[in-house]
Amino acid sequence: MDELINLVVQKTGISQDDAQKAVQVVIDSLKSKLPAPIAAQVDTFLTSGASGGVNALEAEAGTLLKSELGGFLGNL
Repeated sequence: MDELINLVVQKTGISQDDAQKAVQVVIDSLKSKLPAPIAAQVDTFLTSGASGGVNALEAEAGTLLKSELGGFLGNL
């Protein structure tokens, strides 16, 4: 998350504190829009970086899609 905050500081010129607040607002908004199982992985993704976080998000998204598609296809 620090990497993202620093990027916002560099790109916008706002203070570190303001960038942290802005990033937190965006993250909270994103998590509120995502399905719960994926939203739960956002913090892991941000703290683990791309290596651990992407794998966790990918696995969770795959499981969610399989369950949703399975239910949909089973109802045809």
